[in-house]
Amino acid sequence: MKFAVDGLLVYFPYDYIYPEQYAYMLELKRALDARGHCLLEMPSGTGKTVSLLSLIVAYMLANPGDVSKLIYCSRTVPEIEKVIEELKKLLAYYEAEGEPTAMLGLVLSSRKNLCIHPQVSKEREGKVVDGRCHALTASYVRERHRGDSSVPVCDFYEGFDLEGRECPLPAGVYSLDDIKDFGYARSWCPYFLARYSIMHASVVVYSYHYLLDPKIAEVVSKELSKSSVVVFDEAHNIDNVCIDSMSVKINRRTIEKSSANLQVLEKTVSEMKEDDANKLREEYQRLVDGLRDASVARETDVVLSNPVLPDEVLQEAVPGNIRTAEHFVAFLKRFVEYLKMRLRVQHVVQESPAGFLRDVAHKICIERKPLRFCAERLASLLRTLQISDLTDFSPLTLITHLATLVSTYTKGFTIIVEPFDDKTPTVANPVLHFSCLDSSIAIKPVFERFQTVVITSGTLSPLDMYPKILDFHPVIMSSFTMTLARPCLLPMIVSKGNDQVAISSRFETREDVAVVRNYGQLLVEVASAVPDGVVCFFTSYMYLESVVASWYDQGVVDSLQRCKLLFIETQDSAETSLALLNYIKACESGRGAVLLSVARGKVSEGVDFDHHLGRAVLMFGIPYVYTQSRILRARLDYLRDQFQIRENDFLTFDAMRHAAQCVGRAIRGKTDYGIMIFADKRFSRADKRSKLPKWIQEHLKDSYCNLSTEEAVQILKRWLRQMAQPFSREDQLGLSLLTYEQLQSEEMQKKLQKAAEQL
Repeated sequence: MKFAVDGLLVYFPYDYIYPEQYAYMLELKRALDARGHCLLEMPSGTGKTVSLLSLIVAYMLANPGDVSKLIYCSRTVPEIEKVIEELKKLLAYYEAEGEPTAMLGLVLSSRKNLCIHPQVSKEREGKVVDGRCHALTASYVRERHRGDSSVPVCDFYEGFDLEGRECPLPAGVYSLDDIKDFGYARSWCPYFLARYSIMHASVVVYSYHYLLDPKIAEVVSKELSKSSVVVFDEAHNIDNVCIDSMSVKINRRTIEKSSANLQVLEKTVSEMKEDDANKLREEYQRLVDGLRDASVARETDVVLSNPVLPDEVLQEAVPGNIRTAEHFVAFLKRFVEYLKMRLRVQHVVQESPAGFLRDVAHKICIERKPLRFCAERLASLLRTLQISDLTDFSPLTLITHLATLVSTYTKGFTIIVEPFDDKTPTVANPVLHFSCLDSSIAIKPVFERFQTVVITSGTLSPLDMYPKILDFHPVIMSSFTMTLARPCLLPMIVSKGNDQVAISSRFETREDVAVVRNYGQLLVEVASAVPDGVVCFFTSYMYLESVVASWYDQGVVDSLQRCKLLFIETQDSAETSLALLNYIKACESGRGAVLLSVARGKVSEGVDFDHHLGRAVLMFGIPYVYTQSRILRARLDYLRDQFQIRENDFLTFDAMRHAAQCVGRAIRGKTDYGIMIFADKRFSRADKRSKLPKWIQEHLKDSYCNLSTEEAVQILKRWLRQMAQPFSREDQLGLSLLTYEQLQSEEMQKKLQKAAEQL
């Protein structure tokens, strides 16, 4: 269908549109017109992706001078593939309407997901694939191959290098499989073809890290047009992605491997001095001229890209004391020995980057300036020495990233040295954390560079927190509700068991036998009453393990298995994948199943439990992050001092967005229906409820906010009988679907404008 959104003709590849989709497009268009950033929260399963694509593609076609490219960032490969499928439908609709767009849309992913080399593609680890790819595609390897054909190279890369740059991808939309098929047909490398083609593409879909992680963004996204629109979908955790991309963790094993790397480097440098001293002299001269000239031939060196050096630093000459290869290796040896000494601690040490640099200067006489160049200097040296397998040098690369980061940033970071790792608190395993505290540092270049950045998700409440922690000023902030023809959401807060004992996961009561028993009784009764799948989320793996152990002793597990099969998420990803696969099989067979999972785990983020896979979701407790973590304490202090965000406000915001993300697994569309049970008395407090998304709050009646187990089960039984009545998509007509004819009337356009403003 075609309709106008504030004067813009939009092609929409479906027969119906929801009012909230129209309202969403209207707010999005206003942000594009204002050339500003926006925050938009829209319920799960209401067509957010197709709304974004339809509006932005229409805007690009109508205003080619203002918006040249759409960069769509999503979190996981399945989500990225969904975006590509929607884009295919949209452009096919343009074609069917006689308006071919000649657009190129494609997905870019890691070498691991795009490699078609018969041996390299069999590797399971991404780092290993990167290293083996570099060993076959580096410029010096290919030069050797020209002189000696027995030196192995990648034929697919050679094919791309010979023809691929001259023959760009034809117009169309390419998923991961499509690009691989195209690569097979032409004998071109799909990864480098995609990397090259994103410069010409109108729509690029890839992971957050290609924009937010400076180590990758510098290589992949540096040339993207400034007139692009950037969309961060499922962006409720975007602050954590920013922080992770700028943080470094060093342990004793990393130090030992780095020392071994340095021995190899020292030996290789001495051999090259004897065999080909000219190469080392040429490198020295390049470093005198400045790092910008030294960073040639980096096309394949994603692993070694520099973390964060600004352009003005890259124009400088490299400091004299690290220009020659021998001096640089000796320099790194001193720095690694210093780190080894810092890890010999009996108690926790916390200091600022400035304090760390002062200590480095005092103890080993290393100044700040040469440390800033460490990452680029190592990358240059490894290229000069023609090291083929870069994976072996990843520990030393990590050390140089630490050196560059700690000497580049003085604010927004902290250094914490702990004598024990969190996972093994009884074994001496010292760890040095260089931790980013300010999520705005990584995303600031994105906000400054691109004219419109859209941050959107189903769980962004409360919206006003994101502009503070990301330090930006959105022109539009909106949260949309879900228009429904029937009450297909049933959120409830269960605060007590049948024995009237309050239930909560708070530390003081979580070991209470009565609380654990009541949680078990609630799950058994819900599993008995609810058909199909039931998913439960706990606050942590440790809490999950202790509760399940108690349930075995209390006979809860036996009672549960009489009505449904039981599966448990573990910290092992292979075990979890197998449990998830068998859970789906059990639900498909009609037997139904219970899946015990963890908030912030694999299941809570990327898995959709639509229809019979997730009829009910239980959240056992409020998923507060581990508050005794020193890194978290440092971040909370920073947020309080810099952004005036109170500790409790941030912790509650973080816990409630994860709780909403977990229970949001229950409903993935308007023809779906699901039960959301918040099993903790603290959820009934106003400060907790108010931080839930608006689309959940509006279905959470006051009478459902303080229920016992028995009351909740009676309510859900009545509600399930109501939901079991026949219902089709057409039943939504007149209430939450708009047809083509309705959208064409001027009266409906005015109503929608008014409704959109209210939403």
